[in-house]
Amino acid sequence: MNTEKKQLVLNKGGEKYIFRYEPGQEGPLLDALVACATDPRTDFDWFDAAVLSFRLTQSLIGQADQLLYKDLPLPMQTSEPLDDSEDPE
Repeated sequence: MNTEKKQLVLNKGGEKYIFRYEPGQEGPLLDALVACATDPRTDFDWFDAAVLSFRLTQSLIGQADQLLYKDLPLPMQTSEPLDDSEDPE
């Protein structure tokens, strides 16, 4: 079974922070961000954790939108024209 892994990457100065996680493991990922922000051995701080948690939230919102709207037609895909104007004649 091949499980798609996701990752969040933050470049900060000369360091690169990479957090890989599997879908459905966002909670432990947030715990890892908190652990890094509170670890005095790294330069990863609360602002960095906030930035990555924001990106995670945006990704989850995008996935939810895809699930919610996947069966709805897009306005541009309808076969009938969207002309509401009345014919003057």
